[in-house]
Amino acid sequence: MNKTNAIAVMKSGKFFSAEFTKKDGTIRTINGRCGVKKYISQNPEKKKQTANIRELGYMPVYDLQKKEYRLVNLQTITKINKIKIK
Repeated sequence: MNKTNAIAVMKSGKFFSAEFTKKDGTIRTINGRCGVKKYISQNPEKKKQTANIRELGYMPVYDLQKKEYRLVNLQTITKINKIKIK
């Protein structure tokens, strides 16, 4: 699987598991879903921040275990649904 396919899996709205490297160098596995809108703020300033974050290569993902949004760095993804990314 390549990165383009991995991003398509994440954006599909279905549940997925992703492994990526965090900013501090540790590896993290997240079980999440993109497109969750239940807890999104209606503040227009926050919506601008989200657009800027996506331009920098991060994707907001709803973490099912912590029940909070997390940012996943798309450049450091190593696995999606336990399939290695080339």
